[in-house]
Parts: sequence; structure tokens; C-alpha cells
Amino acid sequence: MCFGCSPVFTAALRDLAWPSRRRILKGAAALASGPFLAEAVVRPARADGDVNEQITRALPSATSDATVTVFLAAKIVTMEAANPTAEAVAIAGKRIVAVGSLDEVKAALGDQPYQLDETLKARVVMPGFIDQHLHPVLGALTLAVVVIAPEDWVLPDKTFKASDSEADYRARLKAAEGSIANPSDWLISWGYQPLWHGPLNRSVLDGVSSSRPIAVWHRSCHELFFNTAALDQLGITEASTKGKGLWSEQSNLAEGHFWEGGLNLAMTPFLKVLVTPERLSFGLKQMVAYEHSKGVTAYNEPGALYTPDMWKVYEQILGAADTPMYSTFIADGRGIPDRVGMDKALAATAEQIAVAPDSAGGKLMFFPGQVKLFADGAIISQLMQMKDGYLDGHQGAWILTPDEIEARSKLYWDAGYRLHIHVNGDLGLEVVLDMLERRMRENPRPDHRSVIVHFANSSEDQVARIARLGAIVSANPYYPVGFADKFGEFGLGPARADVMVRARSVVDHDIPLSYHSDLPMGPSDPLYLAWCGVNRITPSGRLAGPEQRVSVDQALRAITIEAAYSWRKETELGSIAPGKIANFTVLEADPYAVPPETLKDVPIWGTVFEGRLFPVAGRG
Repeated sequence: MCFGCSPVFTAALRDLAWPSRRRILKGAAALASGPFLAEAVVRPARADGDVNEQITRALPSATSDATVTVFLAAKIVTMEAANPTAEAVAIAGKRIVAVGSLDEVKAALGDQPYQLDETLKARVVMPGFIDQHLHPVLGALTLAVVVIAPEDWVLPDKTFKASDSEADYRARLKAAEGSIANPSDWLISWGYQPLWHGPLNRSVLDGVSSSRPIAVWHRSCHELFFNTAALDQLGITEASTKGKGLWSEQSNLAEGHFWEGGLNLAMTPFLKVLVTPERLSFGLKQMVAYEHSKGVTAYNEPGALYTPDMWKVYEQILGAADTPMYSTFIADGRGIPDRVGMDKALAATAEQIAVAPDSAGGKLMFFPGQVKLFADGAIISQLMQMKDGYLDGHQGAWILTPDEIEARSKLYWDAGYRLHIHVNGDLGLEVVLDMLERRMRENPRPDHRSVIVHFANSSEDQVARIARLGAIVSANPYYPVGFADKFGEFGLGPARADVMVRARSVVDHDIPLSYHSDLPMGPSDPLYLAWCGVNRITPSGRLAGPEQRVSVDQALRAITIEAAYSWRKETELGSIAPGKIANFTVLEADPYAVPPETLKDVPIWGTVFEGRLFPVAGRG
């Protein structure tokens, strides 16, 4: 998802009417590239046992002065091979100091005093759930407007029910318009998808209202539709949409439709309507409550949307004392070079990362030496680049062209950055793998862990190639569940639609696999994502590509230790071991013991964040 990665989007946000604030002090970030290695890729072991014992021994002596709390649980799932389950965990400050049976923990503590906490005694404790990739601003904004989407969206204080037909969609859009009292207020809706909701254009929206400005945001966030009143108010004209190269090709003023690069032609004026301080603040607070209710203790936004004023809002809401999760970010390798030019991109990237280095100990941080790149278009819009095209003959789209992918990947790779690469189609993946092969041939780097992000469409040969190149996969397991039925009928055909997200092939090749929601592309609900990976049950009740199902353990690793590994945070997060941060997700049942088809229904009691209990509202 890349709606927020363009310089136009960032510039528009910077120009919004928020109160002026002092600019954030910026420093330079030093980046070191990995050593040269000409041999085959050697994959390091994941964090387990020994490395955590070393961390424990290295903890400052002041830790021994902290109050130690020992939590008892019905079961502790550690994700550590040497000690897979336990019944007690000791915490000092925000660090784990011992894990095991109660007797083992007492023995490890020796004479150090402790307090015993039995709050979790009847519950199951897991490493804190991680959503490897989501978009907080998009999640905040889409779920703060009128949601009419193909699936239910269940939020902490409301549920937007699914709309599954053209007639229902148009009736609900008309009802939403009629519910707005002020005739000059905008109607903004998110969730439209033509395979469910039928055709949409400027004329259809004019039929909903010829006077009220209306904007409809596609379910993918990669497309926008406006009625005439909205276009007039935004000042979007024939002249303003011409002569802009690819952006002009990806817009249609007559239909009020703008997609991929064409979004940039509408963004500057529209964001002043969409991104009000009130809506953003409400949306972010709602998103925090939603994430917490799903047991999320850390998430990442790759291709981070950043302005100084935006960051101030992040600090106030995402960094608040009662926000029990880490908000982490990866710099944008598309928007930054677009804004400053390739010759200044490395310096500008380092400057952005230095705004919130991950060594600062706060809740908000940029990961050093990591950058996001983009290949092809949105899967939910069927704009991914496919080798064999689409059944109806339409074409996919590039976000960065192959030449741009080559130039930017080389710039950042040679500077030592890890690449996180958005790619959805098998042709897009082929371009990305060709690029990685050139990078490894020209400048080999061991343990580069380049991340194939989304991983919607692929072949078995491409999966084997990912393994050979030493890349890893962060997949969205919701794709086959949410879209295989429709994509099998339209666009891809059943053979290709059903094997979207070849997760079992990935783990069979010993490729580290993590899961992400790409919120709002999928629900940010790690247990639900794990359920998707284990079951692959579509809304029609059938199995999409059953041979690509993974085990419950593999799916739960994908939302804990493997997600941490994809961030290079496996020594801090993702498992329960001495020395690691005490972030846990607390469940009311054992996910390994319930029938796999009910995995998504295991209740979340709450979380432990940096050693503190945070029950979900109503469960304390």
C-alpha cells in the first residue's frame, strides 16, 4: 500500500492548517554496510536461548534494584525452542529476567525479593503480537469516515456491516448522504470495490447528490472517485490533469476517477478536506483502541508518512503513557528521492531516521538502515503486474518502474540499507528478484534479509529463488481469504487466485515467514491473520489452495518471533526469554488446543507492555 508515500501527499499534509510548532531537531544517522561475502548466503539462526542468556548477563546492575514481579499463568508459550512452554515469568522494569516453572524462576532469582502476581494464573501468555506492516494514518482516516466495504469492520465501539451487492452499496451511500444535515458538508466513504459493488463514476455520484461534494475512496486506498461538486470545490480541471506524464495517464476527469500515480493530481486539495486535525486525532485514538483489543504490542509503518506536525500528533497519541504498543517506522525510498532527488536521498533518509532513533527508548522509533521500495500496483484494485495478464485484458500498473526500482535499490543497497519491497504480481516479483540478484552479484551482503512484502502472486520457481537469494517474506494471508472467490471469477481465474500467498511453499523452503495486515487492506488482528494462514477459508466456505495452509505453530510464529526477525528485532521482541522486553499478549484459551477453525475466536484478555498490565476494556 503506497497511498501515503508520494511527495505530493507529504507536502499536502505539511500545508494543513495545524498550529505551527518548532521544527524537530534533526541529526545525522551513520549507516554501516555489511561485509563483502562472495559465497552463498548463510542465514543466521533466529534468537533462541544462548543469545538471550548473553543479553541477560549484559544487563546493567541497576536492574537488580528494580522491583521484580513474577507472573503465574496457566501456560506461557515462549516461542523459544529450548524452553517452549513455562508457567512463570519474572520481570524487572521492562525486561524479562527469568522464565520457567515457578521453582526454576525462584531459583534464578536467588535472594532477590519479588512479588507474586496471579492475575494471569488462569490465562495463556504469548509473546506480544506484532503486526509487521500497517499504515496508522490510513487506518485512522479510512475507519473514521463512512465505511461501506465487502467485509465487516468491527471496531471497539461500532461495527460497519459488509455490503455485498451493487444495489446495497448504492442504497447505503444514498442513506449516508441523506443523514448529513448540513448541505455543504462533504460525504467521504471508504471501502468501495467494483467486483462487489458494481461500476462507479462521476455520473453515478452526481446521482447521489448533485450539490453535496462526495469522495469515494477505493477499498485498496489506491483509487479515488469524485462527483462534480467535489471536483469543482477542489479546483480540479482539465488543464490541471494534463501534461503530467504517467500521472495524467492514470486519471480520468470525465469519470472523476484517479488511481495510482494519478492520485497525486487530486491529493493536495483533497487532503485539506480529508485530514482535519479532529478526524486524524479521533482516528488515531480509535486505531490504538482497536490494535490493543486485538493484542497488538508493536507494529511497523514501512514507507512512513512524515511531517514535523504529523510527528507531533503521533507523539501525543501514539506515544502517550496509556498507549501500550510500539509504533515503529521505516523510511520511504520512493517519496524521499522524489522530493529531494537521488543525489540528496541518502542524506535526507538519514535525517528522517534521526528524528526518532530506536536507541532512544521511546514508543516511537525509526529503524536504522532500513528503507521501503515499491514495485507494482494494488492487489485489491487488480493493478498488480501479472506475467499472463488478466482474463478481461486490462493492464496492471507500476508504482516504481523497473528502471526506478533498479536505480533506487542500488543507491540504498550500496549504502548498507535493508530493503522492504512492496510487490503483488508475479511479474512484479520477477523484476524484484532480478534486481536482488544483481545487487548480490555486484555487492554481496550476508544476512541482508531483504523483505518481499505482501507476496500476493508467485510461482514455485520464484519461491525457490527467494530462498537462494537470502530474502525473507512478509505476507498478507488475508488475500486468499478475502479475494480468491471474486478474483477466481474475475481477473485472475481460479488457478491463480487460489494459490495467492504461497505460505506453505515459503516455510517448506525454510524462508522466514511473517504476517501483516497492511491495515486498512486487511484487519489488523494477528489471531485472525493466523487463522487465515491456517485455514484459507473464503466467505463461500471453501478452501482456497488448501496445500498452502500452514500449521498453527507456523502461523503463530509469523505474528511473533518471525515478525520480530523481519525487523532485526529478534533479540528484543517476539519471544519470551531472559533479557527481552516484557511484551506479552494474554489469551483466555490456548490457541494450540482449540480446533484450528476457531483460532480467530480465542478471546484476548489484554496485553503486558514493558512489564505493565493493560487489560482490554471490560476484561480487567
